[in-house]
Amino acid sequence: MTAAVVRAWQGVRWYLREFTGEARWDRYLEHCAEHGHEPMTRREYERRRSDALEANPISRCC
Repeated sequence: MTAAVVRAWQGVRWYLREFTGEARWDRYLEHCAEHGHEPMTRREYERRRSDALEANPISRCC
């Protein structure tokens, strides 16, 4: 039973990290380390991501 609880918790944790964007930030940091780039700050990263979403909306109701 404990293995099932651990798997369930890992699934919930994965989902929340994907939903909140935390996993995307980690992938960005990995990409920078892999290619030798200096990563931008978390604040700048989120600002650019937000600006990109506003400039290229996927769908809108109005």
